[in-house]
Amino acid sequence: MTRFHLAQVNIGRLRAPIEDPIMEGFRSQLDSINALADRSPGFVWRLQTEDGNALAIRPFADERMAINMSVWESLEALQQFVYGSAHVGSLRDRKQWFEPIEGPILVLWWIPVGHIPTVAEAQERLRRLKERGPSPEAFTFRTPFPSPGATSEDIAGLDAVFCEWAT
Repeated sequence: MTRFHLAQVNIGRLRAPIEDPIMEGFRSQLDSINALADRSPGFVWRLQTEDGNALAIRPFADERMAINMSVWESLEALQQFVYGSAHVGSLRDRKQWFEPIEGPILVLWWIPVGHIPTVAEAQERLRRLKERGPSPEAFTFRTPFPSPGATSEDIAGLDAVFCEWAT
């Protein structure tokens, strides 16, 4: 039986270069929030440079576009980190540091255990979500899909009230 993990990507356009003083509140939290993710139950992997810098990876033509990508054992594990840990504070404050952008800023999808998603794969999932809406190949917290071979009962109980922050 093939098992699956959950991949996620979220993107955002910084209001200023990361070194700018208005980004201090965001910049000062990066290491602690990344460390929190790394030690959270169900965490598998996150996109980062060899020296652990997640923000140094800039795959977009716009240098102020940031990407965050990670893999989790389950939808519930990711939900607990995003909405049930200290991460939620930075999520609530994100408008201080990120400009509104057109289109989805977050997408989730299931991957076979052991697969590490690429940035190109993540960009393709964002494109699918934008063009087709939520589907088993590209979905959101608000409209989750179970992993292949699972049933919708396996994702029951996801609290959609918190999902307002993920859109």
